[in-house]
Amino acid sequence: MSNPVVHLSDYNSDWEKLFDFEKKQIIGVIGDKIKDIEHIGSTSIKGLLAKPIIDIMIGVDDLNLVSTFITALSEIEFEYIPKPELKDRYFFKKDSGETSICHLHICKMNSYEWTEKLLFRDYLRENPKVAKDYALLKSELASKYKYDRPTYTKEKEPFIKEIIQIAKD
Repeated sequence: MSNPVVHLSDYNSDWEKLFDFEKKQIIGVIGDKIKDIEHIGSTSIKGLLAKPIIDIMIGVDDLNLVSTFITALSEIEFEYIPKPELKDRYFFKKDSGETSICHLHICKMNSYEWTEKLLFRDYLRENPKVAKDYALLKSELASKYKYDRPTYTKEKEPFIKEIIQIAKD
């Protein structure tokens, strides 16, 4: 499935339980090598419309060690997906049949990637009106780009960048 359909779901309180489950699994196989683990993305924001995929971010001291995690993470069904365009993080996914159920992002602790993802998440958590605006944008884009996830994702970027800048100020 090279270009999955954009499917948004209403907020589901089970997403937090799924994150906790995956977090325990990850800590079980590489816990001694990571500094922190966070639930990010829309499923981490109560009440927000989201693709039903749990996004998890792991912070490490040294990105060069991530290649040593691949085998351990595969034991808990995370598949490493090489993405040469990603210079500052590694990407893994866990599927259930034909759909992703979890995305794992590994980046350097307190890096640009780490900081910006947390700034965005925390700002939306603290500003329900902005989260509602983001949900509306996502809904419109999902309708317009239902069969084009890369464009759906790209079209959200200006909003995300604007919120990160506001959160920084």
